[in-house]
This record gives sequence, structure tokens and C-alpha cells, in this order.
Amino acid sequence: MKHKYTFSKLCLILVLVFFGSSHFLWAQDTKTISGTVTSFSDGSALPGVTIRVKGTTQGTTTDFNGVYQIRVEEGDTLIFSFVGFTPEEVVVADQSEIDIQLMEDIETLAEVVVVGYGTQRKSDLTGAVSAITEEDFVEGFVSSPAQLITGKVAGVQITSSGGAPGSGSQIRIRGGASLNASNDPLIVVDGVPLNNATIAGASNPLSFINPEDIQAINVLKDASATAIYGSRASNGVILITTKDGKAGEKLSVTFSSSHSISVPTDQIEVLTADEYRNAVNTYGTEAQKAMLGTASTDWQDLIYRNAYSTDNNLSVSGSVESVPYRVSLGYLNQDGILLTSNFQRTSAALTVSPTFLDEHLDVDINVRGVLTNSQFADQGAVGSAIAMDPTQPVYMDSEIFGGYFQWEEAPGDFNDNATINPLSMLELKDDYGQVLRSIGNIQFDYEFHNIPDLRANLNLGYDVTESEGEVVLPATYPTAVITNGRISPYAQSKMNKLLDFYLNYTSDLEEINSRIDATAGYSYQSFSGEDPDFAETDITGEPIDGAAAGLTSFPQNNLISFFGRATYVYNERYLLTATVRRDGSSRFSEENRWGTFPSLALAWRVNEENFLVDSDVVSTFKLRVSYGVTGQQDVFGDFPYLARYTFSDIRAQYQFGDTFYTMYRPEAYDPNIKWEETTTYNAGMDFGFFEERITGSLDYYTKQTEDLLSDVPVAAGTNFSNRILTNVGNIESEGIEAVLNFYAINNERFSWEVGLNGSYNDITITNLSRVDNANTTGIPVGGVSGGTGNTVQIHTEGFSPYTFFVYKQVYDENGTPIEGLFADLNGDGEISELDRYRYQAPNANFYYGISSQFAFEDWSLSFVARGNTGNYLYNNINSLNANYANFAQPGYLRNVTRNVLETNFQDPSETVLLSDYYVENGSFLRMDNINLGYNFGRVANDRLSLRMNVNVQNVFVLTNYTGLDPEIAGGIDNNIYPRPRTYALGLHLGF
Repeated sequence: MKHKYTFSKLCLILVLVFFGSSHFLWAQDTKTISGTVTSFSDGSALPGVTIRVKGTTQGTTTDFNGVYQIRVEEGDTLIFSFVGFTPEEVVVADQSEIDIQLMEDIETLAEVVVVGYGTQRKSDLTGAVSAITEEDFVEGFVSSPAQLITGKVAGVQITSSGGAPGSGSQIRIRGGASLNASNDPLIVVDGVPLNNATIAGASNPLSFINPEDIQAINVLKDASATAIYGSRASNGVILITTKDGKAGEKLSVTFSSSHSISVPTDQIEVLTADEYRNAVNTYGTEAQKAMLGTASTDWQDLIYRNAYSTDNNLSVSGSVESVPYRVSLGYLNQDGILLTSNFQRTSAALTVSPTFLDEHLDVDINVRGVLTNSQFADQGAVGSAIAMDPTQPVYMDSEIFGGYFQWEEAPGDFNDNATINPLSMLELKDDYGQVLRSIGNIQFDYEFHNIPDLRANLNLGYDVTESEGEVVLPATYPTAVITNGRISPYAQSKMNKLLDFYLNYTSDLEEINSRIDATAGYSYQSFSGEDPDFAETDITGEPIDGAAAGLTSFPQNNLISFFGRATYVYNERYLLTATVRRDGSSRFSEENRWGTFPSLALAWRVNEENFLVDSDVVSTFKLRVSYGVTGQQDVFGDFPYLARYTFSDIRAQYQFGDTFYTMYRPEAYDPNIKWEETTTYNAGMDFGFFEERITGSLDYYTKQTEDLLSDVPVAAGTNFSNRILTNVGNIESEGIEAVLNFYAINNERFSWEVGLNGSYNDITITNLSRVDNANTTGIPVGGVSGGTGNTVQIHTEGFSPYTFFVYKQVYDENGTPIEGLFADLNGDGEISELDRYRYQAPNANFYYGISSQFAFEDWSLSFVARGNTGNYLYNNINSLNANYANFAQPGYLRNVTRNVLETNFQDPSETVLLSDYYVENGSFLRMDNINLGYNFGRVANDRLSLRMNVNVQNVFVLTNYTGLDPEIAGGIDNNIYPRPRTYALGLHLGF
């Protein structure tokens, strides 16, 4: 089933063509240039101006007095750039001092920020928008775009799904806004909104974007900023802008190579072989004692390894006859610390930006393709390594189970209830996936010849995915259902097509001291796919139990939209932004298909008032308020309002003769299902002091989501299932976000920049019924291992989503939990379900990030730390394994965690499993990243620039949580792939 793709080879040929048509210009004499950068308008010094040697990564910044110093070569071009000013370029000749006066950029007035369907001046923003550029990205071994901004943005919480190579992250902007519909933000790459749905053969939909190709990431948080995306914006929007070439740029070649070693940081504490023998001899029966082995095996040590990874990227950019271009190639090979896990990514990207019609028509072409190969390790081996008897050997003489020791019910017959040898789970199972994905667009931007203030923009985009894979279990794999092996193939294709068209009118109305920026447009996006159903076969290719393949399904849904936005600025002080979008989704019936999503925002640039305009202290002070409505239509299935039939699974096939046929079954549905709607209010301020040496923002927001798309139980016989997805209930959240950035030191030799951000978010379910004042217990969620059908979380009115629903543990005078003894909370004299109570929730109330960057001459040092306060976790590892009854299994033994030495628990009853003793405070401070770099400048006879850096990721974690990691999305700790500590060495070359 594996295909051999060659598009990466074609891209390599393309790069060689560029090389063959260009030549290098070698610099000559090296010397030091110094000078002062001032403002043309008033002659004031400009601190923080970036001075860069064109075509290289070499650069510096001006100090607080506007003074700079940089080593260059004759013939180099220096680029002076500063927010709100027009960049200047100067060719170095024989001078030793270059003083520059920068002119205020009247066209941009401040940096331009991508906001969706165009850009806006940062000074004109009325919404809550965070813009992170390449200079501020997290450095180190970064394999996914989300890692670039982890800990950098207030209100954005990024929790990795674990330490598996290529794994994704849970991204939450202001806590999300739904219960059962998606809480993921909308992600837009170069104007193409992506589908958040999972991709077969891949663990992370964002792993297909090479971080090295990203120039900026903008996060839209409040409804004023997000309403332009309407029905998909209730969870915020992340706009990713990739790198491109610049007009007039000379040939620039950059190469980066990063090599890393990832190591396990810790293990679950279980009894050693000797401790286990002592425990079994103390608490076990004679039969159990007889099953003890003579080995001393550290099963966790066996399944983990030190993992090597490498990430290499080559890019070529420049301009051919005034046509900018950029070509890039990347190759990532990442091993995981869990044996057999591996992720490989080959990426290629091309951007070309020609102009036509006397520069009235700009054309931007972006094409990127990625081929990924994933080898998935069975994460069930993590739990097996914890539970496997440490007195047993790894291997045995028999080849029945591939030579691995396994518990047997009879000679040669695996005990299907027993713990599987964790090493065999990894080395015998082959689980691979291969995905080819391409994302691209062509954008035409036409400035009307006779109306230069009017532009027309047409954006045609696509996102296509082809994936396939297999899970192969050999005949020696130790389960009762595997007699001659099993091959489970799969394949999938997805197509996302986009057409956006809008008109934009921007004009300065000088006679009334005003400016207007208006946009109106139309959008069409279609999502389609193909999901064939393959029959499972044995290793000889024979269908298992006569099973036949099912039919291929073709999921599809469409979205049609009309949108408009208008920004009015009066006297550079008073700003008004109004937005409206009307969406129609094929996921809802004709009666509920269309939704309207408006927003309105006001802002006041106080620093432009007469009493502050000449202030030496206040450089920026803006007040903002906004209101808006956004929607949610990212639900399970494409037609939840229709009566429909779907294929049954292999266990529900019907036999005719020797053939098994896949049957159709009716699905539960609600014909009146409709949009979720989230109403957001936001009040904020942006500030800057001492010529932007200190900058920051403060925001307060509230969100109310109505008509929640919830999966709720329904009365038997009222539908085709006992649960249904429908609109039930409301949810509210409020929060505060704060950002503070400042230059503690900034001079020609040493600079120190500090960034702080913190977010408080409180979310509450306010209604969970269609009946007013309904007396409902809630909706059980959060399934755990142990027992049958146990859940430890619940959705209840008046509480946070996923609140833990447990018994209150009683302790003795020494603080030791008394097994099976819980508080009788309702006072009826017995312990029952009525005594369970709602205790804490997994979502942190407060989360924060701290970053710092030091630069001393050619040295640089930076770090990023972040933390959570008030997040709680259910330790399912201990609740399942910390009891001596693990010995009392039929025909096999299970190890126990060391927590049993504290509790002395004997019996894993379901009530013990639901004790609040296992709900722990997971608050933490994590040092995410430390990076040390050195810039060697020009080397190799001045032919190239060289920079090296060493980096450590996941440096340490400070927490009271007793498990391996306090950062787990969903709040239930069980079989999580551990996050490793990674040591990386990076090399950056510029030609």
C-alpha cells in the first residue's frame, strides 16, 4: 500500500535551477560602522531600531540614545527598520560612520498586522490581537508551529498531547466556548482556513507546516477581531503567515541544521523486583507466591531510549527581474523516546510574487507540499510496563510468542486478561502511516487604475491530503483473537477548496481629518473526502472470519458566506470598527442554515490628545471596547439534522453462507440542530512608555455561549440511540489578560528584554437543560481505566466543565486515607452515588508565561518558562495500580505503584477508584526552553555568516503532582507518552 512520492525530488531540482542561474557576491574588507538613528520629524533618538546586513542574519539594534555599532564589509547593504517608520537602505563604502534619519511612514503609521481578509495598521486595531513575529518565536528543536508561541501569548494555552514524535497540541484561546463541539481555534495559513479534523496516518494536523517557513503568527481573540470569520470563530483564530521573497532582494541562501538528543526525565515509581517479592510473600496466596519469577526486570527502562533527531532546512530567496521568490526544502527525522516511534517529514515550499499592469496587479502564489511517514508506538506499552511483574524475564525459550515471556492460561495459550509483555507490544506490532499533503493558493490583488483607493482581491486556495497506513500484528502477537496474524489497512483522502473575493476601499479624507477602510466580500469553501472501508485480513491475505470490506463513504460539507468590515478613524484618535458576516452551512437544515454574526468596536488613542501628545513618558495609550457574536458549526458528522444510515462495524456483520456482510444502521439525529452562538464583550487598553521601552496591554472579557452543541442522554425509544447531539444549555466565561514587555537594558553592547503575560479564566455551565429549573445531576464524562464504565467527571449547571465527580475520602489521625471509608455527605447513614460531590476541575484558572532575551556583543541567551495554577488531575495510574489486590488475578501477577506503601489499599473497588484522594493539584512552573547562541559573523574567507546555538527543552518542572507530568489535556493521567528532555545543537548558515 505504500506509494513512492517524488515531489520533494522535483523541488530539489527547482532549487538547483535557482543555484545554476545565480552567482554569489563575496564581500571584501571587514570593518566597524557606528552611528546614530534619529527621527526626521523632530530629531529625537530612536531606540530599538533594527540594523541588518541585507541577505544575512547578522544585525544589531540601537540603544536608548539611538546609537548603534556593527561589523560589516565594504559593499554590504545595511537595512534600518523601525515600527512606524519607512525602512532605509545604505550601501557601505569607505565611511566608518553612518547617521540615519528615518521618516515616519504615513502609509502604515505603525506595523501592519494581518487580521483576516487583508491587513490593518496596528495603531488602527480595535480588537484583542496578539502578533508574534519570527524574531520572537521560541527557539530550539521545534517540529510544530504551536511550539513557536508556547508561553508567548496571553490568553492562549497550549498543551502538548505528549512526547510522541510529531505529536500535536491542544490549543485553547480564552478557554474555548463549547462542551462537545470543537474547542479548537480556526487556523488560517496564508488566507486558507484549514479543517481541524483529524487525518488518518497522522497524529497532528499542524505537523504538515514546517515551522522554518513561518514568518508570523497572529492570534485573534475577541469577537471584534474574529467576527469576520463568523461561524468558525467562537474559539478564536490563528493566522499563520509564511515567508516570501522581497522585491529587489539579492540572492540569499540560508541553511539550518539542528541535531538533538531526547532523554526520558522520570519513570512511574513501582515496586522493584525484591520489594515485589516481599509484598507477594506478605499479602499473596500460596498460588500467587508460586508464580513469582527469579529475574529482576525494569520494564520501564526496557521500553524507553535516548532518541536522536535531526532537522535540516534550506531556503533560497531573492528577486529575478523584480519578481520576488522563495524556495525552501526541509527534512525532519525525529525518533521518540518510546521504542519504535518515529516521525519523518519532507517539506517543500515555493512562493512567487510577480506584478503586472504597471504594478497595479499583484499576484502571490504559494505552494507547499509535505510528505510524512509515522511509525506509531503502542502507547499501551506504557501502562503494561508499569503493571508487568518485575520478577519475570523479558524472554523465554519458546518461540510461540516470538520468544517473549507472556502469561499463559495453558501451555501455548495466552492469558487474554493478563498484562502483555510491553517490549513485545512495541517490537512485534507494526503501525505506520504515510500522508501526502499540499496547501496552496494564488491571490490576485488589483489596484484600480482610475480609483487607486479601491482594490479587488481574489484568493483561490486548496488543501488536499492523501493518506494510507496499516496496523500489522504477526501470528506471534499475544492475544487470544490473533491466530494467524492481522493486517488492518486504512486510507483516506480529503479536499478543501476555497474561493474568496472581496473589495477593499481605503482613503484618507483629509478635509475632515478622517480615514476609512472598508471591506466587503464573498467566500465559498467546500470540504470533501473519501473514506474506503477495508476488510481486515490475516498475514496471508485471507479475510478474518470471512469479513468483507464495507463501502466507501464520501463525507462532504460546504460553507457559503458574505462578509463586510468598516473601520473609521477620526483625527488619528477615535476609531470605530463594525463587522458582519452571514454564513450558510450545509450541516444544518434549510430552516437553520443561515446565521448572522456581527461585531462593533470602539477605540480611543489617548496619547494623540493634546495633553499627552508631547509627553516624554507616555508614547502609546489606547482604550478599547468591543462587542460581537461568533458561531460554532464544527460538529460530529456532516449531516446531523438528517435521518441517515451508516455502516456497522466488523462485530455487527451478518453472515450469509461463508460470507459476512456489513450492515447499515440508523443514526440518532435532531432535525432542529443549529449553530452555537457565542457573545463576547471585551474592554482593554494598550500602553507604551518611554518611547516604547515599556509596552503592554490589559484586557477584560466575558463570553456567553447559547444553544450548546451537547451530546446528551435521551429517553430509551425516543431516537435511534440513548445519546444524541443537540442544542442544550449555555456556558459563560470571564477572564483577564495582561501583557508586559520591557527593555531593562539596551545599549550598543548589552541588551536585556523581558516579557511577561498572565491570564485568568473562569468558565461555568449556566444551563444544561431545555426545561427551566430542571433538577438534573448532569452529564457524566471522563471515562477511566478500572471497573466497567466508570467516569470521574461531570457536566453540571453552576460548575466548570469536566468537574471531577468523586467521593470525599476520610483519613485517619496520621493523614492516611482509610480504605473504602468516605464521608456521608447527604447524612442518610450509608454511602451511595448520592454522596458523590463535585470537586475541582482540570482547567487552570490562572496561566502565565515568562520570557527573557539577553544579548552581549555576539552572544545571546534566552529562556521561556510558563505555568498553570489551579489545574487538577485524576491520577488513574495510582487508582488502578496502587493496591495489593493486583496479586489476586487469575493466573498472573501485576505490579503495583509505590503509592500502595502510603495507602496500604487492598481492594480496587469502584468506590475506591472514585475517591477524591486521586484528584491532585497539578499546578506547575515549567522551564520550557533555554537557548544560548553565538554569532561568529562572516567566516570562510568572508563568504558566509555563521551562527550556532545550544538549546535545552523541558528543562525542569516544579510541581506537587505525584505523577510523571502535571500538564495533561483533559485532566486524566493514564498511559500518557512522557515528555522528554531535549538537548539540541543548531547551526545557521547564510550565503
